[in-house]
Amino acid sequence: MKIRLFKEQDATQIALLFHETVREINLSDYSIAQVKAWAPDNINFRNWAKVCSERFTYVADDRGIIAGFGELELNGHIDCFYCHKNYQRMGVGSKIYRAIETKANELGINRLYVEASITAKPFFLQMGFSIIKEQQVECRGETLVNYAMEKFLTLSDISQ
Repeated sequence: MKIRLFKEQDATQIALLFHETVREINLSDYSIAQVKAWAPDNINFRNWAKVCSERFTYVADDRGIIAGFGELELNGHIDCFYCHKNYQRMGVGSKIYRAIETKANELGINRLYVEASITAKPFFLQMGFSIIKEQQVECRGETLVNYAMEKFLTLSDISQ
C-alpha cells in the first residue's frame, strides 16, 4: 500500500468511499437519518475533485483501490479523514495520519485540529489528540455529535 497525494482521477473513488463508509461504518454510532443527512444520495463528484485539489489530500492506494484518505489544510485543520469500509482496523488511517503529520512539520504547522465523529474519536485519541469539547452540529436538518480535538506537534511526534 502506497501513501501518495490525491490525483484528480481519484475523486470518484474518494466520494464513493466517503459515502459508503459513513452509511455503513458510522451507522454504529449515528442513526439512519443522521448518516443519510451526512452522506446524502446526491454525490457531487466534481465538488470532491475541487476540494481535494485545494488541500494536501493523502490517499492510501492499494494497487488502484483507494483504501482511505485524509485532508490537511494550511491552518492545521484535518478535514475529511476516512478509511474504506473494507480496510478498517488495518493500519491504513495510521499511515495516512503519519503523512499528514510529516507535511505539517514541513509546513511549520505545530497544531493540528479536527472535528472527529463519535466513530473516529478513539482513533484520534490514539494518535495523541486531546478533546477540547463535545459539539452538536446541524447537518441537513439532523443534529450530530462530534468532538473538537487538537494535538500540538513536537519534534518527537514527527520523528516517530
